[in-house]
Amino acid sequence: HSQTLQSIESVEYDPANNRFLVTNQSSIIARASDGTLSFFGSGSASYGMEVMGNTLFAIQGGMVRGYDLTSEAEVMSVNISSAGFLNGMTNDGVNTIYVTDFGNNRIIKIDVTDFANPVQEVIVPNTVTTPNGIVFDGANNRLLFVNWGNNAAVKAVDLSDNSVSTVVTTPYNNIDGIDEDNEGNYYIAYWSGGASGAGISKYDAAFANAPETISTPAISNPADICYAKEIDTLAIPHSGNVLTLVPFLPIIDDITDLERLPFQLKVHNNPINDNSFISFHLPQVMPVKIELLDQNGRLVKALMDGKQVNGQHQVLLTGLNLPTGIYFCQFSTANVQQSLK
Repeated sequence: HSQTLQSIESVEYDPANNRFLVTNQSSIIARASDGTLSFFGSGSASYGMEVMGNTLFAIQGGMVRGYDLTSEAEVMSVNISSAGFLNGMTNDGVNTIYVTDFGNNRIIKIDVTDFANPVQEVIVPNTVTTPNGIVFDGANNRLLFVNWGNNAAVKAVDLSDNSVSTVVTTPYNNIDGIDEDNEGNYYIAYWSGGASGAGISKYDAAFANAPETISTPAISNPADICYAKEIDTLAIPHSGNVLTLVPFLPIIDDITDLERLPFQLKVHNNPINDNSFISFHLPQVMPVKIELLDQNGRLVKALMDGKQVNGQHQVLLTGLNLPTGIYFCQFSTANVQQSLK
């Protein structure tokens, strides 16, 4: 039975069945590779979800439930003691899941070796900041979690002693989700403070360099993102009950690509499609305006307007839903203006 997305918050990739699973108000929706939507069993999820082995683990209110991916039947449930607002979830790929408690500033560990008797333990009783999305970093035996609030931090939990440290303080506000790609980079989703307000930023594994900023002018309030490593695709649930999929395919420079211009301005995939994006590089912090104009020079869409950080930037063109036609991308800084057809 088909369905529409409602009150979506979290998305998780199911590689065995090549589908995305999405929290959907009082149910879970499966999105097949062809875009078809259907109910996932009779289960429900309100916030974070994780696929581990052949089980989907999901937060539903103050509980964590487990569903078999083949039968779609519930196989586990555990009531989290003194739960406030359970939000983010990650797993170690073996037998343990970790959950953030947004309401009580806690992180909880759940051993799910025995579905009949899952064992819970509060490993961080006070994160100080308000934890949201979380991801397991096995290479460094730690958890990374993002936080709510202004100039939000990415923090780490050292699993050898459960101590908490700040990895990096960001310029972003209300960071909702975090996930890792195949190269060890980390994507974070935030509600404001970026190049176009809400957006996605990509940090390297060490969080040592300036992040690559991925502006998302057609996306607002991106929530609990998922990087599907098997298909190199970032799934972004966001306001409007829309799930946006961004494939990160190799960039091939060929005769259809435009020559590099000042600030390395470029449109990737031109003529454009829903996976196209504009990229540019800033040598220093400076104001940038990017506008889409029609053939008559009239403004169609303002993609960016304001001071931007130095480093590499991407502006996703997904979700703009423009009629077929010829457009111009006008890029402006204090003393340079350049247009691309």
